[in-house]
Amino acid sequence: MASKIALIGGSGIYKIDGVKLVTKHRVETPFGAPSSEVSEFCISDASGDHHFYFISRHGEGHTILPSEINYRANIFALKKLGVQHVVSVSAVGSLQEGVAPKMFVLPSQFIDWTKGGRKRSFFGEGVVGHVSVANPIGPKLQNLIGHVCEKVGVSYLQGGTYICIEGPQFSSKAESNIYRSFGATVIGMTNVPEAYLAKEAGIDYATIAMVTDYDCWKEEHCTLEEIMKVMDANKESVHKIVLQLIPDLNKSNLEFTPENTNAVMTHESKLSDTHKEIMKVILGG
Repeated sequence: MASKIALIGGSGIYKIDGVKLVTKHRVETPFGAPSSEVSEFCISDASGDHHFYFISRHGEGHTILPSEINYRANIFALKKLGVQHVVSVSAVGSLQEGVAPKMFVLPSQFIDWTKGGRKRSFFGEGVVGHVSVANPIGPKLQNLIGHVCEKVGVSYLQGGTYICIEGPQFSSKAESNIYRSFGATVIGMTNVPEAYLAKEAGIDYATIAMVTDYDCWKEEHCTLEEIMKVMDANKESVHKIVLQLIPDLNKSNLEFTPENTNAVMTHESKLSDTHKEIMKVILGG
């Protein structure tokens, strides 16, 4: 049976021992093509086979900038496949002294500091809808990820704020210090609007933010070699988490209540056939 779990992240998932590729799904969406085909993987343990879907956020071969990612197509494709829980994996910089490289952060909040060019909603162009993102992260899913981190011995921080910048440039020192003044914990380029679109689509969402280095507010300079060593260590930690998380999540029957049920304000008679099909998927529960 196809899983209701999906990961969005880098292509390293293909290299995890114990993860078997089952098939690839080419999913069509009204918003264009997703970043990659949706791969379906399987992890087998004593309790059975545990399937999950995967999208390579930056495309296979890492060819898509954060600003170029088709976030709507990615989330829509997963929703169309019946996904209920999405775990995002991404590399970030630290904005706090106590959040060191190799730590994983499970943020509870986001700050959108992108420049407005990203398609950030399934609503618009004739459909008026509003969904609260006051609490963008599924707390039960976040807790489960935290328990898995403890099981596999990965140092993590539960909570905190992820500020999402446009990129592809990293921040200046002045910008980095502004973000620190906001109280942000980590800085990245990909989780917004991804998290907000998941909320609109009624999908349970949580982030694993892997700290690679301190952002430039900190005077210490890291060499590329040092950063690459941290990234390699982080990949090993993610592999451990994935091998434990997918079976645990599959067996947990984790409860989640979508908050998009009454989101659309436009009367159905005013919706085009295309909009009706989009809303049927997005609001389908």
